[in-house]
Amino acid sequence: MIKLPAGGTDSLQLPVNYPMRWILSLLALTLVTLPLPGAGEAIANPPPVVFPKDHPGAVYPELKIYDAQGNPIRVPQEDWVGAAQRAITDPAWAKWVANQRGDVDNWMAKRRDKVEWVAGWFHDFVSPKDASELIFTADEPGPDSLMSRSDPKVKLTPKLHAAWVQFFRQEHANKMFAAARLYRLTREKRYADWAATWLDFYADNYLRWPLNNPEHNSHDATSRIMGQALDEAVVVSLYVQTARTLGDYVTPVRRQHWIDALFKPEADLLQRTRQSIHNIACWQRSTVGQIALYTNDDDLWKQAVINPNGIHDQIARGVTSDYLWYEQSLHYNGYVVTALTPLFTYAQMEGRGAELREDMMTIENLMLTPAEMRFPTGQLPNPADGGKAEYAPDTAHWTSVAPLFPTKYGVYQLAHQKSWAALLDPPDPAAVPAEKPDLPEVISRSFESSRMAVVRRGPWQVYLHYGQLTGSHVQAEALNFEAFFNDTDVTHDAGTVGYGSPMFKEYYETGVCHNVPLIDGIGQISWNRGRLDRFTASSVSASQPQYQPKAHASRTLTIDGASLMDTVHIAATDGHPHALAFLLHLMGKVDQLPASFVRDPNPERIQPVPGFKYWRDASRATFHDQVEFNVVFDKITLHVIFELPGDFTIWHASAPDLLPRRREVFYLETHGQDATLKTTLQPAAPAR
Repeated sequence: MIKLPAGGTDSLQLPVNYPMRWILSLLALTLVTLPLPGAGEAIANPPPVVFPKDHPGAVYPELKIYDAQGNPIRVPQEDWVGAAQRAITDPAWAKWVANQRGDVDNWMAKRRDKVEWVAGWFHDFVSPKDASELIFTADEPGPDSLMSRSDPKVKLTPKLHAAWVQFFRQEHANKMFAAARLYRLTREKRYADWAATWLDFYADNYLRWPLNNPEHNSHDATSRIMGQALDEAVVVSLYVQTARTLGDYVTPVRRQHWIDALFKPEADLLQRTRQSIHNIACWQRSTVGQIALYTNDDDLWKQAVINPNGIHDQIARGVTSDYLWYEQSLHYNGYVVTALTPLFTYAQMEGRGAELREDMMTIENLMLTPAEMRFPTGQLPNPADGGKAEYAPDTAHWTSVAPLFPTKYGVYQLAHQKSWAALLDPPDPAAVPAEKPDLPEVISRSFESSRMAVVRRGPWQVYLHYGQLTGSHVQAEALNFEAFFNDTDVTHDAGTVGYGSPMFKEYYETGVCHNVPLIDGIGQISWNRGRLDRFTASSVSASQPQYQPKAHASRTLTIDGASLMDTVHIAATDGHPHALAFLLHLMGKVDQLPASFVRDPNPERIQPVPGFKYWRDASRATFHDQVEFNVVFDKITLHVIFELPGDFTIWHASAPDLLPRRREVFYLETHGQDATLKTTLQPAAPAR
């Protein structure tokens, strides 16, 4: 008998003569159902190493603003007197403050949290029909009031209501913080009364909410107010900022009640989980550190910052030498910066910033590095299980943190906007660039410590993701690539849907969703660092010696003039023939399929994995050695040449992109023990 892991203490037993293609398929299905962080534990994660980061303050000097001592980090200010004066004398600021008041006044008048509400998981807030994200409104949903952009009538279920509560409490916490700020700005006690009353509410009722133990995240089942510890850390950070901002409005007795009944129990709860290097742990340690500052608790500060898996450790081991977050999703770069900025800001204002100086300089680089990878439109690559692709620069983010991390771009934007940051801590006019700064041009660069590479030459820019550093947030996408021709998006990673959708594991996590080779329908199994074999300004080669337990794969991408050439190889090492296949997803439309293509009404039968069932309008044909197509994009038509020795079958279909969008896909399949596909993409006619 062969025993395969089944995601728990049980094992799946198969006869030894069971067909190998089905064993691989079942093995992959059991692996993709193993829980992932955010959705569960990581797959066989060794402790991350300490990534060398020499002189982080000197990185990206062309983007940063340094003080007279050469320090790129500022001490943020809260000038309430000056802010109040600006709000009175400047009509533009007066209008902005009036809008803030109107927004908070409306919420205060209409919205209330309830003890009987139990929060759920925000990833469950999706349509059960098509996995599209539901639209949040602050009104408690009725039986048929929920909808998404593609599903106009979604039936309310307890799970969806709990997910809605999570969004409501997040927004309620934002309004509490805003009310505290309005009190400090206007000295109107009604704002302080309202914010403090809700802090009383959470302190008084804290133990009345059950410890959450959601099935999707049972290892992280220590939260009460929210559905998971991550979301709890986010809202409690806002509660601390609210309490800090209320200042001496709060009596010592009331303050101590918040400490004893809310903040200290929360710190204990947050310290129970994620004692590992993880983006969620950054939120938890950051919030605990803020609680330590608010309560003047040095032991709690040590737990949050200095102890193993504290802030120092998160940054040393979680940020690579390329200044990317080691879980690889570029979303987590900004997410970690967002998590740690409130702690850094609070520490700077309390005179404890020197203890976090190196950490802060590293985190500023974490924010900036994705700009080095941006495509010509600003769109970023989308490795791992991020949702919608992000853009660089993240204008809103760079601007909001400019009081702490002053960059030329962020300070310019801050000086030309209305926000709390600009009102309380307006930039020194001498530091504001006269014109909106340009970012440095993207060049070919190997991000080897992060297992990625960018190649840019002529009209082409290519991103290759060749390996992973951890099983956390992993998808079966080693050797996946994304490409732009000038500002035309030729092929990109689709991202993913909410973890609560079946499509997350059945499609978006799998090889079927990516530009990767497959064996019997299966792409990469588990995760692997991979190997960078060669890198130049116009070419990159990488391999996966352990693409599967008994298979290896490699890919070479080369830009030659106006052509992009892709060579991908897959080989099984078990001595048996397999269905060997290759995928290419394209954001254009095939001009005309050859007449030999016939409709395939059952693409789910191509291979025994669930991903193919999400295809539409599939058709197939058989060719020998080579086939060519023209693919039409908005600004260019690309001529695509596939070269695969011998007979092969090719399918063309409509595949899910980030829903509700779709894209076109080619799937080429041959049989044997190894296969090499050569693909050339080149303009079919001059670009318009």
